[in-house]
Amino acid sequence: MKKVLITGCNGQLGRALNQLLKNTDIILINTDFDTLDICDTKQVFTLVREKMPDTIINCAAYTAVDQCETDQENARRVNALGPKNLAAAAKEIDAQLVQISTDYVFDGKADKPYLETDIPCPQSVYGLTKAEGEKAVMETLERYYIIRTAWLYGDGHNFVKTMLRLARDHDTITVVNDQFGSPTSALELGRMILHIVDSGKYGIYHGTCEGVTSWYEFARKIFSLTKTKVTVLPVTTDEYPAAVAKRPAYSVLENQKLNSQGSYRMKHWEDALVEYLSDTGMIG
Repeated sequence: MKKVLITGCNGQLGRALNQLLKNTDIILINTDFDTLDICDTKQVFTLVREKMPDTIINCAAYTAVDQCETDQENARRVNALGPKNLAAAAKEIDAQLVQISTDYVFDGKADKPYLETDIPCPQSVYGLTKAEGEKAVMETLERYYIIRTAWLYGDGHNFVKTMLRLARDHDTITVVNDQFGSPTSALELGRMILHIVDSGKYGIYHGTCEGVTSWYEFARKIFSLTKTKVTVLPVTTDEYPAAVAKRPAYSVLENQKLNSQGSYRMKHWEDALVEYLSDTGMIG
């Protein structure tokens, strides 16, 4: 992993990876949409041939879930064609690719955590295009890590900051209590990625913090840790203002492949949240 190309470097995960690698001997090649259009096949091949990275980590994605429903062409270009281009370019120079994927590739109807071997069944355009991206990578390349994550937060716009902002402006807020998942720190996901890269144990991984909660309980924990006084009311998905895209009711991913290797285990989501709030100065 001597030379690493990161796409989407200004996103939450891209920033976390930069933080983790800044004092190492890794040569970083940072790109974002303004310096590399992953949907442009010629541009991708030109840059990859010029830079010759050993590893490509694709953090770029069209993640505006509701907007994907009405902007399907661009969602498919970024989430499916982009990874295909990167995989093809990686194959040409014998580089390995880390493709970040999502819990949205599943239908969210399970009653137990999803395994890496479970068959995707996306219920939204976002989930469908991310699943297509996974397939494109697997069909193009042998040296790949596909990492599905969920409920990600880090340096950027995220649920934690949104809750604290709403609490400053309102005495009472409502949060959905019937959607379940594992809040995942971008920094912790970055650590997991750097741990498995170069292991040679290629394939699909699930990468979320350990433990399960609801958005409502997640919000309550944020307010408890930051000593924020606000009334939080639980509501059902049906009671919440209608979203365009269907959200998975159950987004819990089992880190089976990672945990079976025994050399690294993701932090519990509560511990990772404490670290994030401490690092950002939100708690002492």
